[in-house]
Formats: sequence, C-alpha cells, structure tokens
Amino acid sequence: GIKMRASLLLTFVMLIFLQLHTPTNILLLSLAVSDFLVGLLSLPLDIYRSTSCWFLGEMMCAFFFFLACQIPFVSVGNMILISVDRYVAICHPLHYPTRITAVRAKICVCLCWLWYGLYSLFYIRDQITHLNQPFRKDSCLGECAYIVSYATGVVDLIFTLILPVTVIVFLYMRVAKRSELKAARTLGVIVFVYLLAFCPYYCYSLVDIYLTKSVFAYFLIGFIYFNSCLNPMIYTLFYPWFRKSYGHFLVSK
Repeated sequence: GIKMRASLLLTFVMLIFLQLHTPTNILLLSLAVSDFLVGLLSLPLDIYRSTSCWFLGEMMCAFFFFLACQIPFVSVGNMILISVDRYVAICHPLHYPTRITAVRAKICVCLCWLWYGLYSLFYIRDQITHLNQPFRKDSCLGECAYIVSYATGVVDLIFTLILPVTVIVFLYMRVAKRSELKAARTLGVIVFVYLLAFCPYYCYSLVDIYLTKSVFAYFLIGFIYFNSCLNPMIYTLFYPWFRKSYGHFLVSK
C-alpha cells in the first residue's frame, strides 16, 4: 500500500519533469506545487491549531508559522514571475526565446523559494521572540497564536501586498494594450481576488498584533489559504495558454 502509493507519486513527478521543456511550464509547476502545499501542510496544521490546544511544542509552532508564511508568499512570487513571462512573450515575442530560457526560469523559481524562505524567517521573528514570554495572552495551555509586531506588519504589507499588486498591474496593463480587452478584465479578476484575500488580514494585523483564537481571525487567515485554491482556477478559466500548458502535466507524449 504505502510503497505502491510512493512509487506512483514518484512516477507522476518524473512524468511531470519530463514535460518541463518550456519556461512557462516550469513557472506553472512552481505555482502548482506552492498551491498544493497550502492544502497539504499549511491548512491541516492551521485547522489543528485552531480547533485544539497546541501540543507539538513551541519550536514546532515557529516552524508551522514559517511554512504558513513561506508557502502562500511563494504563490504570490509565482504570480509575479508568470506576469513577467507573459509580458515578454506578448510584448517582445522575438526576444522571448533568448530572454526567457528554461535555465533562467529554473533559477528564478529557486530564487523565489529561497527569497520567501529567508523573508519568512524575518516575518516569524516576532513569534520566536514571544515563545518563552510568560505574559502571552494564552487562552489555553500550549496555544500557538499569531504574534506580529506593527513594524513587521507594515513591512509585510509593502512587500507582500503593495509591491506585488503594483508589479502585476503594471505588467498586465502593458499586455492588455497589445492584446485585447479580455486581458484587462482578467487582470481585474486576479487583482480583486488577491486583494480580497490579503487586505482584511493585513488591516486586522495592523490593529492587533495578537491574532488570537477568534473566529474572525481564523476567517481572515482562511481567506489567504483560499486564494491559493483560487489561483489555478482563475488561470485555467481565463487563459487558454494556461490550460494547454497545464494539460501537459497530465498527459504524457
């Protein structure tokens, strides 16, 4: 049973990598992996954290927040890389084969995961600082609660919300000028869903650094996870090139 499932998973992964012969497919795989890990790791751990006391220890709590930060943030980074890829492909098609290569795409994906890994260490420093603080507002023994300082919240607001939205809007507006009005409408959907998922959380985190076990706080955090679920659906529904490239992952040559 377990060995068979492991072998099947390994075969599936190998088939995927055999199809990664274009930069776009590499970026799509990175987006798919980050969104998949949200459902595989971040969401189950957050459900456990929110429905019972935390019995896995303080360092595991810090590690959970590291994953909870890095994985959704990587999805944002992947969206930026895909925006750059589409911008060059549509606005500079003659230079696309030389500017956007498979090797460069792999390097950008690796740097994206590395950057958000290092960024997540900065983000959870408040959590690590408060791990052994006896004055924490714990509502139950062994609670694993979000703690984000005001300064960290402002920095995160800039790097995770304002800058990504600015880059995505700028690139897709340039693409819309060269393609059709549908691209502009699609951009509106992407940005609206992104803002809908992230804005409420950041507004709340700037008001209260203790994101405690309230239904409202978990509702806001769940919105961020929900954004990762919607990303593949949005790109699949609105972009034919996405559906065609994504189909390569499921059907071998």
